[in-house]
Amino acid sequence: MKLMKEVILILITILTGSSYGQTDPIKDPFNTANMIIRISEIEIEPAFLNEYLSILKEESAASVMLEQGVISIYPMFVKNKPTEIRILEIYADQAAYESHLQTPNFKQYKAETLGMVKSLKLIDMEAVDKETMPKIFKKLKSW
Repeated sequence: MKLMKEVILILITILTGSSYGQTDPIKDPFNTANMIIRISEIEIEPAFLNEYLSILKEESAASVMLEQGVISIYPMFVKNKPTEIRILEIYADQAAYESHLQTPNFKQYKAETLGMVKSLKLIDMEAVDKETMPKIFKKLKSW
């Protein structure tokens, strides 16, 4: 729970402390129009689950803390199915996503976990209500 609060605070700091894209940060600090939103569906070989989770936690925390354009890399698993991982990925824009793929922490994650993954499916998402996303982060800030 403590790690979750730290990640939320980091998200808030990133979102409120810097601007992305071409928008004026004073007028629109949350430029949702250019965000890349993705759900990663990953199935892990059971024998590697603990090792994979350790590597995933390290990579996701590093990405959120170190990469300005990474808004969320939020890993979770399907309840009662710990080998079925889902990751909510939100990037400020396409450039932030492409930059993330070139970071040492992401490259290390991919190299170390390649043989642990049974399947990987990347699902690009589109927000139904882009106006609500900034309100979610503002609400978390007041929490």
